[in-house]
Amino acid sequence: MASPSNPNHSEPQDRRFLMLFDFDETIISENSDDAAVSVLPGQQLPAWLINSYREGHYHEFSAKIMAYIGDQGVTKESIQAAIEKIPPNPGFVDLFRYLQSHQQDFEMVVVSDANTYFIETWLEHAGVRQLFRKIFTNPSHFDAAGRLVLRPFHSHSCPRCPENMCKQAILQEYVAVREKERGGVGFQRVFYVGDGSNDVCPTQALGAQDTAFARRDYPMHRLLLEMQQSQSAKFKANLVPWASGADIADCLDKIIRET
Repeated sequence: MASPSNPNHSEPQDRRFLMLFDFDETIISENSDDAAVSVLPGQQLPAWLINSYREGHYHEFSAKIMAYIGDQGVTKESIQAAIEKIPPNPGFVDLFRYLQSHQQDFEMVVVSDANTYFIETWLEHAGVRQLFRKIFTNPSHFDAAGRLVLRPFHSHSCPRCPENMCKQAILQEYVAVREKERGGVGFQRVFYVGDGSNDVCPTQALGAQDTAFARRDYPMHRLLLEMQQSQSAKFKANLVPWASGADIADCLDKIIRET
């Protein structure tokens, strides 16, 4: 279900740090579904489709959006162009440049409730796909009718998360698998970068040496602040709000120099 490792990607076994990134409104400046909607003839969805959204079932809603877009005759090429045009969030180009210059230290993955086509398309166009060892997201493919078909990433038992994806389950499984592959050597620290409410669950698996980078004044930030104020035992990590990629790079640079 995850994308395969990049075959050209060198893989030092001594990388000290693991970085996980959300995609929509974290790496990119908007929701990728909205970019796809923008290529519709009327640039908006009909009310019946909007009203079909059910809380906690965004994946199902997204699948309906893609089916509708395909039924309106929007081509794969048009969708690709719209996705490639989405700007990164401020400072993320510089953040990726920084991480590229410290590739010996950082192993990077994407954990997103978007889909394989959107994420792979954007990262390839931005020239940063090779930085990411894995992409965990909902599988997608274009069918014979030209519609982008989405499938759920996995099933899980977490009561807090959407039925198609628990990011904490993905994080814990990945860390365990990688530790085994690395001969029992775990990561010194784990960093999680996100913005939304579905980015809160994975931060509950972080330890006191780890960092949750939450987009300032977005749901993830507000919810984690509430946890901190209630002194929730579930949240042990450092909370660092970010408004741009520079905030993240500055914090990482400080950690690298101190460890």
